[in-house]
Amino acid sequence: MIRTAIVGTGGIAGICHVPALRTQAHRAEIVAAVDVDAARAEAFAAEHGVPAVYTDLRTMLQEQSPDLVHLCTPPFLHAEQAVACLESGAWVWCEKPVALSLAELDRIRAAEGPAAAGAVFQHRYGPGARYLRDRITAGTLGRPLVAQCVTAWYRDDAYYGVPWRGTWRSEGGGPTLGHGIHQMDLMLHALGAWAEVRAMAGRLDRDVQTEDVSAALVRFENGAIATVVNSVLSPREESYLRFDLTDATVELRHLYGYSPADWTFTARSPGVTWEPPDGPPSSHAAQLADLLDGYEAGIRPDLGRPTMELVTALYKAAITGLPVRRGEIDAADPFYGSLNGGRPEVFR
Repeated sequence: MIRTAIVGTGGIAGICHVPALRTQAHRAEIVAAVDVDAARAEAFAAEHGVPAVYTDLRTMLQEQSPDLVHLCTPPFLHAEQAVACLESGAWVWCEKPVALSLAELDRIRAAEGPAAAGAVFQHRYGPGARYLRDRITAGTLGRPLVAQCVTAWYRDDAYYGVPWRGTWRSEGGGPTLGHGIHQMDLMLHALGAWAEVRAMAGRLDRDVQTEDVSAALVRFENGAIATVVNSVLSPREESYLRFDLTDATVELRHLYGYSPADWTFTARSPGVTWEPPDGPPSSHAAQLADLLDGYEAGIRPDLGRPTMELVTALYKAAITGLPVRRGEIDAADPFYGSLNGGRPEVFR
């Protein structure tokens, strides 16, 4: 059995991670839960039948020696906790955003040895996602031309009442990092490497340090051009992806997860078809199955660096007003260490 531990027992741990682990009960078991709030950890353990409870991560790692740790803590804790887990020999599956900067992400990757870390990007694992990528790669839908990537969500002022939200120091960024990253990751999963970003962002209606909306133009290495919108100001919430190719249009409309019925296909000619294999909705369960397969085979998971590099480039382009090309943000760049480039007040 693969021994797993859950660190951070807030909402997403019980809503997404425990159910995902239950689907893998034939090969994975939860041996411990960790939370700085002892009462919350005890309640979580009692509800889900977790045998051991801790308030300190390192103590749990030493006493339980888990094979895999699910990090469900606030973003500002991820890098330190992931490194601690990796150094103890435990693999890591970390909620988004995995890190607050490329510097933190690279620190996590550098800490890998026999153990490896992966990001929660469950939208890659829904029905249609791999099929679309394979069709684009094979060229059977024609050449990619235009894409739209929209994360139009709504988060009210009460949502930002949680102390770590809405600040550069603890959340790292706004909806570009914390919300739209899933849709952007799926866009990259389908279209491949991006080449250049131009962007705008602003704080229009929420009392936060970070942006509450951003918009970007992204050019891909294959020549396709995409528009990207990330918002927490949209009362009618929607997640939307559209891919226009020379021979077809493929669309995906959903909110926080999708099923086969959420895809729409429009062919330019009768000979172009869309017949993806059926499957369960996009979910943590679908990705966890793949992650555990990789664990058993010794295949390292994806930490999502290209997606984080795109997010970083979007912030840099929005804040500086200049286009950003892939690969230009290196260790000497101020945006490598923080998404606001070290500028305390960028959105007024």
